[in-house]
Amino acid sequence: MQFIQFIKQEIEWIKHNDPSLSSTLEIWFMPGFRALKTWYFTHKLYSRHPALARILSLRAQQKTGIDIHPGATIGEKVFIDHGSGVVIGETCVIHDRVMIYQGVTLGATGKVTGKRHPTIESDVVIGAGSKIIGNIVLHHGCRIGAGSIIIKDVPADTTMIPAPAYAIRNQYGRIDVPNIASLEGKLNTVLRKLDDDGQRKK
Repeated sequence: MQFIQFIKQEIEWIKHNDPSLSSTLEIWFMPGFRALKTWYFTHKLYSRHPALARILSLRAQQKTGIDIHPGATIGEKVFIDHGSGVVIGETCVIHDRVMIYQGVTLGATGKVTGKRHPTIESDVVIGAGSKIIGNIVLHHGCRIGAGSIIIKDVPADTTMIPAPAYAIRNQYGRIDVPNIASLEGKLNTVLRKLDDDGQRKK
């Protein structure tokens, strides 16, 4: 894809997904947009001059707070919202129309060689602070809740959420830690609400 076409698609996708925008000019200063602009060139440079490509990507990391390895493969209309702390590893593959929020890691485990980072299929949303680790696949249309740790494949159109927080102390002192049955009950309530919301949207 030519650079101008890449930029136009990114701008249109960001405008479609960011209700806080008041002008197109803002997009040019957004760290996610700036990081992807740099990735476009470093990715093309990586096969011929890997050291130079990595130096340029690290320079972009210093400016944006987003670390995209030039070896990563990224599709069309990818939106990195807010962006601070996002890490995208060398063998990561990201398909089209993916939303990535701040603090997300698409990382590897240990010193494994070869394909060792996640594959993110199209129309996936990855919530803030999520850690997607290893050579796994987030299949089409899945949603990853903020703070999730994912180490196995996620089926298509699946919503993943981490364990909900619970109180252990208040102004009167310690609170009894809820037992597993109580936590499961709360989780089932959340899942039922998600199912109800999905049915209403249909």
